[in-house]
Amino acid sequence: MKSFALLFLVVICGMGGLGQKLKPKKRSNGEEINFRTKTKDVCTMSISGDEEMKLRIECKSQGMSYWCEFAGKPSVCRAFRKNPKIYWNQIAMELRKLPHACESTQVLKTTMCQKAPTEAFMKQMATGMEPEDLANQEKSVQKTSTSMRGAGKSSVKKIGKPPMLPLIKPTQHSQGSENETEAMKLAREHCWESLHGFCSYIIGIFRG
Repeated sequence: MKSFALLFLVVICGMGGLGQKLKPKKRSNGEEINFRTKTKDVCTMSISGDEEMKLRIECKSQGMSYWCEFAGKPSVCRAFRKNPKIYWNQIAMELRKLPHACESTQVLKTTMCQKAPTEAFMKQMATGMEPEDLANQEKSVQKTSTSMRGAGKSSVKKIGKPPMLPLIKPTQHSQGSENETEAMKLAREHCWESLHGFCSYIIGIFRG
C-alpha cells in the first residue's frame, strides 16, 4: 500500500509539471555594459526597447566625447531569445577590438545570430562628437555675462541735480575809494548788521 501511494504521488507531481507553461527568459532591457576600446576609450553601452531595440554607445577619449545609436530587431534571432545577455556581451567584445566604438560600425553582428535575417542586425542610426567640457564652457560663459551685467548696473550711479551754491552778494563799496572802505570797516565794528550800509554812509560823510 505504501509503495502504491508513493507511485501515485509521483504520477500526480509529474502531470502537474507537464501542465505548467514554460516561462521565457527575461530580456536584458535597460542593462548597461561598460567596456574599453582598443585605444582605451571609456565607453558605456545602454539597451532599451522591446521588439525593436535601441542601443546607445557613449565614449570619452582624450578630452572628447562621442556617441552613436543603433536600432534593430534581434528578437528575430532564435539564439537571442534564448539568452539575450550573451548576445549583448558578444557585441561588447566586438566593440573592444575597435579603436573607435562608433566608426566603421554601421552594422553590429554577432556569431550567435550570423544566419538570422538582416532585420535582426543592429544598424547605426545616428552619431555625434563634441568636446567633453563644452557644456561646462557654456555654463561658465553664461555666469560671466550675468555677473558682468550685475556689475555694470551697480557701477551706474544716479546723477541728480548739482547742489545749489549760495549766492555771494558783492560787497557794496566804491572801487578805489579808501574813505568808503574805511567807513565800511567802522560801520561793521560799531553798527548792527542791518545798519551797516546806513552807518557807512554817515561815517563817509563825516570823514569826507
